[in-house]
Amino acid sequence: MSKKILVLSTSPRKGGNSEALADEFVRGAQEAGHSVDKITLYDKTIGFCKGCLSCQNTRRCVIRDDADAIAQAMLTADVIAFATPIYYFGMCGQMKTLLDRANPLYGTEYRFRDIYLLTAAAEEDAHTPDGTVTGLQGWISCFEKARLAGSVFAGGVTSVGDIKGHPALTQAYELGKHV
Repeated sequence: MSKKILVLSTSPRKGGNSEALADEFVRGAQEAGHSVDKITLYDKTIGFCKGCLSCQNTRRCVIRDDADAIAQAMLTADVIAFATPIYYFGMCGQMKTLLDRANPLYGTEYRFRDIYLLTAAAEEDAHTPDGTVTGLQGWISCFEKARLAGSVFAGGVTSVGDIKGHPALTQAYELGKHV
């Protein structure tokens, strides 16, 4: 059964290591016959949530920028995969800002069930992504039908392209292929 998959590459760097993971996830999912849309945040304008909670009544954000369209794409996706570099043992600020701006989805009939996380960091310790997983899990916990279905971590990658040949690329591809 073909699924509608949304991949959100949240890195501020074009062509960065977490985006390479996103691209491999996309490749695997497409080869498995799924419909995949990828959105990158490095070329988007996304302001901070104002905390007004108007979205809880209107189901749309009062801020007119790219986050509103992204949240609407999230609403109709069966699967969402987030790709982020790990900064200071947490998700990048762009990803956190997007999660905050996805508040209009709370209390809706969202379609997503499976959420995936693809991370890359300079640090190599296996626990490096723990803070990012915890942060995303906090968001997922607000959507009772959703779950963290899988994650991939590429450690020891700093500069753009460092990920070339990293085993996490194959893991991201396989994760996408078996969504």
